[in-house]
Amino acid sequence: MVKSLWDSLCNMSQDREPIVESFHFVCTLALIVGSMTQFSDEFESVVDYSNKNLTHVPKDLSPSTKSLSLSQNSISDLQMSDISFLSELRVLRLSHNRIRRLDFGVFLLNRDLEYLDVSHNQLQNISCCPMVNLKHLDLSFNDFEVLPVYKEFGNLMKLSFLGLSAAKFRQLDLLPISHLHLSCVLLDLVNYQIKDGETESLQVPNTNVLHLVFHPNSLFSVQVNISVNALGCLQLSNIKLNDKNCQSLIIFLSELTRGPTLLNLTLQHIETNWKCFVRLLQFLWPRPVEYLNIYNLTITESISRETFIYVETVLKSLKIEHVTNQVFLFVKDALYSVFAEMNIRMLTLSDTPFIHMVCPEFPSTFAFLNFTQNVFTDSIFQGCSTLKRLETLILQRNGLKNLFKVALMTKTMSSLETLDVSLNSLNSHVYDRTCAWAESIRVLNLSSNVLSDSVFRCLPPKVKVLDLHNNRIVSIPKDVTHLQALQELNVASNFLTDLPGCGAFSSLSVLVIDHNSVSHPSSDFFQSCQNIRSITAGNNPFRCTCELREFVKNIGQASREVVEGWPDSYRCDYPDSIKGTPLQDFHMSPLSCDTILLTVTIGATLLLLAAIGASLCLYFDLPWYLRMLWQWTQTRHRARNIPLEELQRNLQFHAFVSYSEHDSAWVKNELLPNLEKDDIRVCLHERNFVPGKSIVENIIHFIEKSYKSIFVLSPHFIQRSHHILPRLSLSAKYPL
Repeated sequence: MVKSLWDSLCNMSQDREPIVESFHFVCTLALIVGSMTQFSDEFESVVDYSNKNLTHVPKDLSPSTKSLSLSQNSISDLQMSDISFLSELRVLRLSHNRIRRLDFGVFLLNRDLEYLDVSHNQLQNISCCPMVNLKHLDLSFNDFEVLPVYKEFGNLMKLSFLGLSAAKFRQLDLLPISHLHLSCVLLDLVNYQIKDGETESLQVPNTNVLHLVFHPNSLFSVQVNISVNALGCLQLSNIKLNDKNCQSLIIFLSELTRGPTLLNLTLQHIETNWKCFVRLLQFLWPRPVEYLNIYNLTITESISRETFIYVETVLKSLKIEHVTNQVFLFVKDALYSVFAEMNIRMLTLSDTPFIHMVCPEFPSTFAFLNFTQNVFTDSIFQGCSTLKRLETLILQRNGLKNLFKVALMTKTMSSLETLDVSLNSLNSHVYDRTCAWAESIRVLNLSSNVLSDSVFRCLPPKVKVLDLHNNRIVSIPKDVTHLQALQELNVASNFLTDLPGCGAFSSLSVLVIDHNSVSHPSSDFFQSCQNIRSITAGNNPFRCTCELREFVKNIGQASREVVEGWPDSYRCDYPDSIKGTPLQDFHMSPLSCDTILLTVTIGATLLLLAAIGASLCLYFDLPWYLRMLWQWTQTRHRARNIPLEELQRNLQFHAFVSYSEHDSAWVKNELLPNLEKDDIRVCLHERNFVPGKSIVENIIHFIEKSYKSIFVLSPHFIQRSHHILPRLSLSAKYPL
C-alpha cells in the first residue's frame, strides 16, 4: 500500500490539472498522511499533547492509547517508564523537542510501535535496539555527526520511510540497510560541513523517493557524490545559486540523474539568477527526467537573453509555480521566448508576475498549457498560428476582459478541446458579429466572470461541457439554437428565475442551477428534458404556493441519483409561515389550487344557503313582516308631511287589534262592541299567528314600542284592555 502511495506521488505531475500547491517535505508529509490513513480505522484512542509546553511525558495516559503526539514541547529525556505501560502504542510523535539522547531500549515493551518521529530535536547519538515492526522512522534535523545507522537497522524489514541527518558522510554509512526496499529516504544536509578540496561519497539504498534538504540561507556548496541504483523521484529543497556555484549543482545532479529509472525531479525553494537558471534547464534537457517541477522560484540579479538549444528530450512536463521576480527592467522576449519555444508537451507557469507569453516562432509541440494566476491580458496569443497541437489551455486568474478576443484567440488552435478562462473579468456585451471560436472546443469554463445573458450568443457551436457558474446571468435566451451538442451545463450562483427548457439543448443530461433566484420552476422541465440524468437545483428561494405543486411532484418521483441534494437543500423560502420547510413536506389541497373547482364549490354552497334561507323565510312568513315594515315606513313618511291637527283627526286610534281568522267571530261580535261603547277607535288587523308567545305579550309590546307613533292611545283604553285582552286565547311566536 505504501509503495503504491509513493508511486502515485512521483507520477502526480503527469496529471494535467495543477495538483500540488506545496511540495515541501513531500516525502515525509505524504507518508505520514498515508500511514495515518492506513491506521485510522484501527485507532480507538488518539491522544494529542502537542504544543503544551511539557517537560516530560504525562503520567496519566490511558494504557489503551494507540497514537500519542508530544510534538513542539520541551521534553529533554525519554525513559522506559514513560511509555512502557502503553502496550498498544503504534504511533509516537516527539518532533520539535529537546531530546539529546535516545535509547531504543525504552520501546522494548511497545512491540506494536510502527511510527516513530523524533525529528527536529538535539540528538547526537542513539543506542540501537530498534523495533522490528517499525514502518516509519524519522531521525532527521538533529545534531548527528555521522549517519546514525547501525547493523540492527537491517532487521527493520517493514521499514518504508527513513529520515536521517549528519554533518559528514562515509560511502558505506548506509550499507546495513542496503537490502531494504524503502519508499522514501530523507537526508537532512542543513549541518553538512564543507571540506575544501575534499569530495565525499554516499551510496544510498534503493528507494523510490530521495529527498535532500540543504541549508536555507547558504549558497549551495555540497561536495558529496550521492549515487542510487534505482531512483524514481528526486527532490532538492533550499537551493541558492549564482554564477559561481551554479556549476556545483550541475555536478551534484550529474550522478543522481544518470539512472534510467528517474522520472520525477523537483526543486523546491530555489533562488538563482536567470543565467544560471537557463544553464540548469539546459543541463536537464537531455537527461532521462520526464517530469520537472520547480516550486517557489526566485529570480535575482538580472535577466538577459540567453542561448538555449532545444535538443531532443524525453522531458514531457515542466511545471513552475510561485515565481518571484526581483528584476524589474529586462527585455520581455529574453524571458518569455525560452518557454515559448520548448519542445515538450506540457508547460505550467502558475502564480508568476509574467504579463505576457509570446507565440512560438515555429510549429509547437505543446498539447497542454497552464498559465494560472498570472497577469496575462486579452492580447495573449492573438494571431498565433503555431499552436495547432494544443489540446488544453488554462488561463485562470488573469486579466482577461473581452470574451470576443478570447474566442478569436482560439480560432487557429485547431486541436483545442478544453479551455479554462475562469476567474477573470470577462464580459459579454452584445456583439454585432459572431464569435470566432475554434470548432474543436468541447469543454469551456467561463465561471466566475461578469458575463450576462448575451454570453449564449458567443459560445463554441459544438461545446459539450459548459461552466458558467458565478456570473450575472438573469435568463437563458429562448432563441439559442446552436448548442445542440451541449451535455453538461453549470449555471449555479447566477440570478436565474426559472429552469431552462431543453428545446435548445436537446442533448442536455447534467444541469447545475443551485444558488439562483428560482422561485417557481417550470413544472414541465422533466417533460422537456427527457435525457436529464442529473439536476442540482437546491438552495433556491422556492415560493411554496400552488404553482410549485407539480414541480415538487415531478422532482419527488425522480430518483435521488438524478436529483442531487434532495431533499435537504430544497426548502421553502415563502411564505414566512413555512419558511425552511423541505419541499417534500410541502402539501396544498387540490381545492385551494384549482380555481374552477373552487368557484364551482363556492357557487354551489351559496346556492344551497340561498335555498335554505328562502325556505326558512317562507316557513316563518318573512314576506308578511317585510310588507308590514314597508307599509309602516310609508305611513310614517306620509305622516311627517300632514299637519298635526289633521293627523290626530284622521289617523288617531285608541286600540290596535291583531287577530287570526280563528278568532274573527269573537273579535267582531264581542270585543269590538264593548270597545266602541266608549267611543274608542280601533285599528284591526286580521293575522294568523304561529304558536309561540301569547298574543297579549305581542300586542302590549307593540303598543308600548309604538306609543309615540301615529297610534295615539288613551289611558282609559289601556286600563280596560288589560281586563279585556286576557280573554284572548291566541298566541304568536314573534313580537310585533
